[in-house]
Amino acid sequence: MTIDKGCFNNGEERKGNTCGPHGFLSVLRSTRFSLIMANWGTMLVFFASLYPTATRFTFIEALKKYGLCLLFHLNSPFPPTVTDCSGITLTLQFSVLRETEFAFIQFSLIQEMAEGVLFDIAKEIIGKAGDLALKEVALIWGVKDEINKLKETVSKISAVILDAEAKQHGSEVIKEWLKRLKDAMCDADDLLDEISTEALRREVMTGDKKAKEVRIFFSKYNQLAYGVRMGHKVKEMRERLVAIDAEPADRQFHLDERREEIQVRNVSRRQTHSLVSAEDVIGREEDKKVIIGSLLDPNVKENVSVLAIVGIGGLGKTTVAQLVFNDEKVKNHFELKLWVCVSENFDVKIIVQKILECLKNEKPKDLEKNMLVNNLQKEINGKRYMLVLDDVWNEDREKWSELKQIIMGGAQGSRILVTTRSVKVAKISRPSQPHVLQGLEEQLAWSLFKKMAFEEGEEPKEASFVNIGKDILKICVGVPLAIRTIGGLLYFKKSEREWLSFKDNELLKIPQNENDILPTLKLSYDYLSSYLKQCFAYCSLFPKDYEIEKESLIYMWMAEGFIKLYNEKQCPEDVGHEYFMDLLWRSFFQDVEEDELGNISTFKMHDLMHDMAIQVIGSESTTIYSKEKDIDNKNRHVSFIDTLNSSSEITFSLYKARRIRTFLWPCETTYWDCSTFSEIIERFKFIRLLDLHGSGIKTIPSSIKKLKHLRYLDLSENKDIEMLPNSIVKLYNLQTLKLSECDKLKELPRDVNKLVNLRFLEIGGCLGLTHMPNGLDQLTNLQTLSRFVMSKGRIDSVPRSYGKLKELNRLNELRGNLSIENLKHGKDAAIEYKDANLKEKQRLDRLDLEWVEEDMD
Repeated sequence: MTIDKGCFNNGEERKGNTCGPHGFLSVLRSTRFSLIMANWGTMLVFFASLYPTATRFTFIEALKKYGLCLLFHLNSPFPPTVTDCSGITLTLQFSVLRETEFAFIQFSLIQEMAEGVLFDIAKEIIGKAGDLALKEVALIWGVKDEINKLKETVSKISAVILDAEAKQHGSEVIKEWLKRLKDAMCDADDLLDEISTEALRREVMTGDKKAKEVRIFFSKYNQLAYGVRMGHKVKEMRERLVAIDAEPADRQFHLDERREEIQVRNVSRRQTHSLVSAEDVIGREEDKKVIIGSLLDPNVKENVSVLAIVGIGGLGKTTVAQLVFNDEKVKNHFELKLWVCVSENFDVKIIVQKILECLKNEKPKDLEKNMLVNNLQKEINGKRYMLVLDDVWNEDREKWSELKQIIMGGAQGSRILVTTRSVKVAKISRPSQPHVLQGLEEQLAWSLFKKMAFEEGEEPKEASFVNIGKDILKICVGVPLAIRTIGGLLYFKKSEREWLSFKDNELLKIPQNENDILPTLKLSYDYLSSYLKQCFAYCSLFPKDYEIEKESLIYMWMAEGFIKLYNEKQCPEDVGHEYFMDLLWRSFFQDVEEDELGNISTFKMHDLMHDMAIQVIGSESTTIYSKEKDIDNKNRHVSFIDTLNSSSEITFSLYKARRIRTFLWPCETTYWDCSTFSEIIERFKFIRLLDLHGSGIKTIPSSIKKLKHLRYLDLSENKDIEMLPNSIVKLYNLQTLKLSECDKLKELPRDVNKLVNLRFLEIGGCLGLTHMPNGLDQLTNLQTLSRFVMSKGRIDSVPRSYGKLKELNRLNELRGNLSIENLKHGKDAAIEYKDANLKEKQRLDRLDLEWVEEDMD
């Protein structure tokens, strides 16, 4: 069988040719995938679409077995190019466009595992084993020796992990060995976490001498039985690792010991979030001027016309659109200015919802489509508006026509500005001549590079240094995102020798392809330390263009064990902030938003960075778009995207992945089946992060106490929750509890003092909360407490179970914002205020005090 690469023309199929997308799919079906089995010298795979699909067929094993050498990119406005992708697993997807009836084939490059992560897991095991071996309980249980042996085994293996990860792309044997090792390491980490949790439970229960369960727990028989059981488990785990450790010698592949490169942070590095502001954009003034001229052109006859900005990823299409959107002339010309990021899911109903949310600054309450459309038309009909549809991928003409029909009622001069990577998308939206964004000219590219790569943006005096920099710059082909990323990487290399080594060694590994800068960006990822690699890769769980809360992300990293402390005085939140700023400085994050005090509150990822995060995290993480999605039983992180309408659509195969650590629901749904919550608790014993915010849950099952590994629990925006079961206080590892906007929540658990690891308690917007419980003062790890609600009754009539202001006395590490509500007047109140010790809360950014109104009579 012969395939002619000329049979495609920007995604169009030649008439009578069987090797177009439609014909190619027919061949696959008729030959039962014999194409993959064919004995070709070179296998050619046509990358005929970059668009997401609902159905996925995976041929990982077949492709790995028979090899894959060349990848053609053929559905772009640019010439086809060839990329070597040997050693990479490919996932095959089909997408059928209704109007054209073409079937497109998509291959997504996915590496087998997040590089660098395994080394950090090994360090985590070594640290936990060391801590456990020092505890008295390890001696009582008789597991100290086995834990020490496990620690020694993991230490020995960890010495060669970095070398194995570096060599895996050229060896299937090493890659498979790493997969088995990672599974075993994660299981070992879970086992040690289980033992650590039991030891912590013992410490907490020691303070409750009266409890019957304490007496049972401390019985000699119980201690002995538990110790024997855990001792066997630790021994079996060590033997499993020893067997894996012996494989390199048995399989005759050699691994060298390699130390981790220590990343030196430069604290004087400028704040990159200022670099992505409009004032710092370089080389786009002419583009801005031309686009504004087109938008304000009075000679356009249509009431609502469309203009498209087209260009490859990373050129700055969104940035240019933002410059235009915020221009004073544009502000004064249009009555309404609206911005919606569309991304891959071109769902007309969701787009209408987003436009309405942009108009009213709140989510629409009525989600019925006809009502949404009517409400939108009431708002925009007869008004001159500008609507930006950012990052559009849709090639379905019917969907575009449906949306356009809804928003065509604007006044004369209304404009729609579309940003897209595809000329075909631009043509379907039927705009005037699209504005094609080009790479920066050489001098402008050098200006941006200098700003990123040199101290204070100053060009070095040595001509040889400058020449090396300009040679390196060529690989960025004028793409601003690539220039920022490579420049940010080189900023930390101070000598000419380091730059020359980078140019002569690392740059040679990058395919020379001006239309694909992902390999260039990947180079910057390769230079991250292992802990930053896993923090970045974890962000793949969020949807594209998602506004991520910085504070929440840091607590998620903490929950997963990604934050590494090098001494006891360090605060995990501060180290997490350093990690975040490192990634921001290197342009992995962008579009930061600040609060009123100048602190970064939210940020986004460029869609190319998001693509790279998906690549590097590999098969351990899955984003679910539909109930048909099949989940690997080795999967450990799962995220659900807003195309799911209810929990009943959760794919059944998910329940086979019993080692899930992350269950993330970043987009709200309105139909959550409470029985599914119980099912999650029963199935996923090792879960560490559970995010069910805005899911419509009404009750929390008492069985939640079984999630002994849980560190992060988000139940916010569930407006019908009235009570939390007291069993929740048995989550001894819990660090983050988010309950904001739970309107009907009446009180917190009475034994909240048992949540000894709690660091973040968010209860803003819990309007039904009447008081705080006793015992908060014992939560000395607490860093964030958004509210402290005092009882409205007289001070001398407050029940003993209600917490008073003295609960705040010892909580001197509190940071962020604290609101104290229902304060009272009088002598007794003044004494109580003194007990709160507010003067020692030096780390608070803001303190709000609210007094209750009293009857003067």
